[in-house]
Amino acid sequence: MKEGKYRILILGASGFIGNALYKELCSYFDTYGTYFSARGSYRDNHQFIRYDLQEDDIFEVLDKVRPNLIISALRGDFGSQIQAHQHLSEYIERHPCKIFFLSSANVFDAYSKYPSYEHDKTLSESIYGRLKIKIENMLLRLPDEKIGILRIPMVFGNTSPRIKELRNVLESKEPIEVFPNLILNVTNDDRLSQQIHYLINRDKSGIYHLGSVDLVHHEDLIQELVKKIGIFNPVYKRIFTTNDDRYLAVLPKTNKLPKNLQIKYQEIIDHHIYS
Repeated sequence: MKEGKYRILILGASGFIGNALYKELCSYFDTYGTYFSARGSYRDNHQFIRYDLQEDDIFEVLDKVRPNLIISALRGDFGSQIQAHQHLSEYIERHPCKIFFLSSANVFDAYSKYPSYEHDKTLSESIYGRLKIKIENMLLRLPDEKIGILRIPMVFGNTSPRIKELRNVLESKEPIEVFPNLILNVTNDDRLSQQIHYLINRDKSGIYHLGSVDLVHHEDLIQELVKKIGIFNPVYKRIFTTNDDRYLAVLPKTNKLPKNLQIKYQEIIDHHIYS
């Protein structure tokens, strides 16, 4: 399907990632989004529909929008997320519609010795990672051409919750928690949105790992970000969960994007964090 031919529904379009996606896509596609908070900017936008994950029936939103592409960036109660995705699966089975599910590097957090690739077996020790695995497995029962599993590492950006939290900790002069032995890759809202736009335009499906193509230690990353944010004398609280290096990184092997859409972690630090 070519650009402009999709009617897109972004679930969780008022969140940090969902809103970045809406801004990227709305000029090119007939794009709708759901929101939960009652802020006027969403209430007054006719492309946005209020949706309470725990109270509302997702079928009502689907019947109203009739999307042929759903992007799920939902957050909230885990049980309600599972039920919503069960209903989404039923809708997609019965209609000419596909789904992009924003998953997480945490689906591999039980593995620590190596980075993870698209077709590695998922296994998680965390509740969050197991939630993402459960939804992934549910959606993977759909026809291959109807699903995109987009696994994402930590997402940064000037307005990201992680940068806001880091600023707050710096300003309150509290210790900053860093994990010296954790090796990860990262991304930001701008590049992630561009990558997903590309996947839509090229009518892609399958499993994609949308993070930086290189790796960095968590402690080094946070220290670089702090330098970029401003002049501080931070106190770091180093947390060691193991004596060895451990990986939480999702790297592409099978489904690589064009070089102009790839990103390195240094670009995220240099271009998207402002004081």
